[in-house]
Amino acid sequence: MSISDLSEAIQLALAPVFLLTGIAGLLNVMTNRLARIIDRGRQLSDHLPPSPETAAGAVDTELRTLDRRRHFTSAAITACTLAALLVCVVIAALFFEVMLDAPLQWLVALSFTGATLALIVGLGFFLREVHVSTQTVRLSHSVPSD
Repeated sequence: MSISDLSEAIQLALAPVFLLTGIAGLLNVMTNRLARIIDRGRQLSDHLPPSPETAAGAVDTELRTLDRRRHFTSAAITACTLAALLVCVVIAALFFEVMLDAPLQWLVALSFTGATLALIVGLGFFLREVHVSTQTVRLSHSVPSD
């Protein structure tokens, strides 16, 4: 193995590294959303209204919605983490292919395809969570008086 071979391996691995950086950014956003969902659920659970049926029903509805959002976000994080792991396999396989002169194109192709599919699934779950979130948000609108 020569320096030019190593240089080639680094160049080949550079694009997947950028993809890995992008996935890390997505995971950061998703974990922050999950933390906010959990915090809101805890806040609601700790301050359950004592007896009024309408308030208890509203809190129960919001808790069920938060649970759905938590499920979607957790699935998105799992799928994107799998995508990141598969990108790491791509990077390692590219290096091993050059260093060991082993035919690992099949592993690179399979891992990259798997990473792409896992990322699609993760983004789909994330989009679903955002959709549920925007459907349940309550915005107060005050009309300025003349």
